[in-house]
Amino acid sequence: MKTRFAKTTLIALALGLSVGLALAADSKPPVAAPAKTSAKPAPAASAAKVTLVDINSASKDELKTLPGVSDEVAVKIIAGRPYLSKAHLLTRKIVDAGGYENLRTLVIAKQKSSPEAKPAKK
Repeated sequence: MKTRFAKTTLIALALGLSVGLALAADSKPPVAAPAKTSAKPAPAASAAKVTLVDINSASKDELKTLPGVSDEVAVKIIAGRPYLSKAHLLTRKIVDAGGYENLRTLVIAKQKSSPEAKPAKK
């Protein structure tokens, strides 16, 4: 009887804590009003725009511009084509986890459109 009561009490406490934590995570801290300054914000166009490199069509020289990509890695990337996603660089062991973290925001894996996927003309 005591163990059943203890189990029930522990479950009730665990549920109460989880609900309390969920509510605490949902609440947002108050946002302070922005201070007025005379300086103008930098225009968005001046921010450096990153050009993504397509690992399915990039040349060896384009691949070598990426951080951590040497001649050998560029050759491995080209030899492993086509890639369905950029994550295949990691799963096919073309690059290690650290190298992938450096590359994942700089590369994409575009897919060639197949003739079967195009709608028929009427």
